[in-house]
Amino acid sequence: MIVICNNSITLPFGRTPKCRDWILSTPLLLVGVHATFGEEGSGKRSYSLSNPTPDSFLREMTTDRPDITEVPFTVDAGRVQIETTGVGFSRSRPAANGAVTQGYEFIGSNIRVGLTKDLEATIMVLPYARQRTRSSESETTESGTGAVVLRAKYNLWGNDTFGKSDSTALAVLPYISLPTDRQNGISPQFVDGGLQTFFAADLGHQFSLGINVGLHAVKNADPNARHIEATGSMTLGYQWSEKFTTYVEAAVRGGTQDPLGDIVLFGGGLAYKVNSNLQLDAGVNFGATPASPSINPFVGLSARF
Repeated sequence: MIVICNNSITLPFGRTPKCRDWILSTPLLLVGVHATFGEEGSGKRSYSLSNPTPDSFLREMTTDRPDITEVPFTVDAGRVQIETTGVGFSRSRPAANGAVTQGYEFIGSNIRVGLTKDLEATIMVLPYARQRTRSSESETTESGTGAVVLRAKYNLWGNDTFGKSDSTALAVLPYISLPTDRQNGISPQFVDGGLQTFFAADLGHQFSLGINVGLHAVKNADPNARHIEATGSMTLGYQWSEKFTTYVEAAVRGGTQDPLGDIVLFGGGLAYKVNSNLQLDAGVNFGATPASPSINPFVGLSARF
């Protein structure tokens, strides 16, 4: 949701993909592109991690949750924003043998740190998750920490001009995912990564549109080979008031090489802004394919410091 929202650790999409070295240099290559766009807000360029943006110059808080579709806006320089899934639940569709997997996520957090006016660094952590697979013949339980994901979001335009001189915004984000425990069934087994783009459009009449597209290099079952997976999502947000926003969304992950096929999700949710630095949210996703979870509800909050 572009008005004030999105999802941090994305339980329905499961594993995170694998990165190549060229991905990490992408934001530096795009700095020159950014210079061609509007300069409104250029007075904020003097602020940095060591010289935080004053309260009077802060842009409206936007979050990368509760929806899967993330926003193209970054956290102001020198500020920290923590976005957390308090509790998330996911239940799979029955497998061929009747087995069903249920999973819980606790305190999965996206910690965003503003480095410059248009660049932020992010670390995503999943302190604890638990999943149980049960069939008529057996039951297994796995639990532990998830991956640590390092990300860098660079806004190309619209950070300070969205809804003013610009009705659109765009950002790019490379990431790399690091395993924490290769044997716990929660963390991925390999170093993964990818590159995503985030687009937002102000549609007027309190409506906003968000579109995300990503490419991910993922390890095959054969550890010496990789394949490319693609993700895409679209969210339509509506701002009922300055504090209350809702959204509906569709998301897909293709090329997974899963025998059950690709992941397709539909969902919706809401966000309530308690004040300018605190937001509460809740949402639910529904799977539309055999590889997708049948249901994935969650609640969370976001706070800016």
